[in-house]
Amino acid sequence: MPSQTTERIKVHVQSRYEAEISVPSKFKFVHSYEITIENQGFHPVQLLSRHWIITDANNIIREVKGEGVIGQQPILEPQEIHQYQSWSPIPTSVGKMKGSYLMKNLDTESLFEVFVPEFQLIADFKLN
Repeated sequence: MPSQTTERIKVHVQSRYEAEISVPSKFKFVHSYEITIENQGFHPVQLLSRHWIITDANNIIREVKGEGVIGQQPILEPQEIHQYQSWSPIPTSVGKMKGSYLMKNLDTESLFEVFVPEFQLIADFKLN
């Protein structure tokens, strides 16, 4: 499971191919992912926005930016964990994602970027 720590915020990623809702004959390969964000620091922080870079096997890059994650801008107290699940369709059986979150230190009001490690999007049938 890929993980990365930036500014004492640790991000873990677990991805999964969703065969039951994918339609390979129509170039629709759906992947879900679970993100765990752990505040290992000493200050409360808030996740303000996200930025994803999604690359398919044809090297076509799609960027997704927006406020929060799944409609939330969670606050994490020191040593607290926030988990959420989301998904992404791509037109090829393999691809990859990486990204970042814009975070705010609620004690100092300073903004900082937390990186999400690159993770693979691979249809199960490609693993055999």
